[in-house]
Amino acid sequence: MSQQQESAVLSLAKDLISRPSVTPLDEGCQPLMAERLSQAGFEVESMVFDDTTNMWARRGTQSPVFCFAGHTDVVPVGDLNRWHTPPFEPVVIDDYLHGRGAADMKGSLAAMLVAAERFVKKNPNHQGSIAFLITSDEEGPFINGTTRVIDTLEARNEKITWSLVGEPSSTHKLGDIVKNGRRGSLTGNLTVKGIQGHVAYPHLADNPIHKAAPALDELARMKWDDGNEFFPPTSFQIANINGGTGASNVIPGALEVMFNFRYSTEVTAEILIERVLNILDAHGLDYDISWVYNGLPFLTGDGPLLEATKAAIKKVTGTDTDPQTSGGTSDGRFIAPTGAQVIELGPVNATIHKVNECVKVSDLELLTDCYEAILENLLCK
Repeated sequence: MSQQQESAVLSLAKDLISRPSVTPLDEGCQPLMAERLSQAGFEVESMVFDDTTNMWARRGTQSPVFCFAGHTDVVPVGDLNRWHTPPFEPVVIDDYLHGRGAADMKGSLAAMLVAAERFVKKNPNHQGSIAFLITSDEEGPFINGTTRVIDTLEARNEKITWSLVGEPSSTHKLGDIVKNGRRGSLTGNLTVKGIQGHVAYPHLADNPIHKAAPALDELARMKWDDGNEFFPPTSFQIANINGGTGASNVIPGALEVMFNFRYSTEVTAEILIERVLNILDAHGLDYDISWVYNGLPFLTGDGPLLEATKAAIKKVTGTDTDPQTSGGTSDGRFIAPTGAQVIELGPVNATIHKVNECVKVSDLELLTDCYEAILENLLCK
């Protein structure tokens, strides 16, 4: 396919993929988008916090505010030898666009921008406002990205009504699943203290692994809740565990355990923390523990945004979409607490974060049409 034959969304997606924006780098993706948005009548504001580049762009001054949200950063490419094509040299093979970020989420960014351009051209006097909230740290520590932009907007009482996050939500075909909520995420970093010593003289030492094992077993077997109609039951998983010196004749002096909760709206982080501490104390452990609050659970139920999204997907693809809350976290967790309705809709997620990441070119076209139809459903009434 020659450059002249490429569609607007494919051309932009390739341009974005060609920029090696491994988190937290942006590598010029946002300036490229900003130039296009400015030409479409958006007021563009760059917000740089430490190592992270963010962009807030808005067309219009009135409510309601429809906000496209996404990220320009991508995960590292991994083993280059396993890539069939260079990860930052986008190429179309058999109707699939290959390159790091094709599905997560530079394809979505291209679809958002082209959809907005088309919509504004057709509807220059649309209701309300259209906005873009774009960050370069969604794949990283998420400290200086969307959450900082939201803090800035909240401080000046600039509210988002509806937000569409372009995360790759689809499973088998475009639009079969949208995310209308996400589970909460809470990480615990536990250090169980013991006394280091020689394995031949256990009475002179205190093995923290032996002491912690029953408590960890109880935590792993615990039923935290039953979930509800929107969320699966809360899960507890040990992610990392480390103890010992590497020698076979040394009893370790400490055991380090990192674990994570993905929790439903049936519990709170405070309830989970209290129950964990009760179990650790019941087993008589000497320990230190710290907590990382990765995000609160959120849910967008029936309402204008979900209905507009369902209708757009049905119109464009003929698919009856299934709203779900499964999977990991997204930057939607920072937007929802402001009172905004949040939906995630993006390409098929089969290759995200993998080598040879790719997205179907025809899906990018359909996704652009879906995004444009959602704008029409919400801002043309």
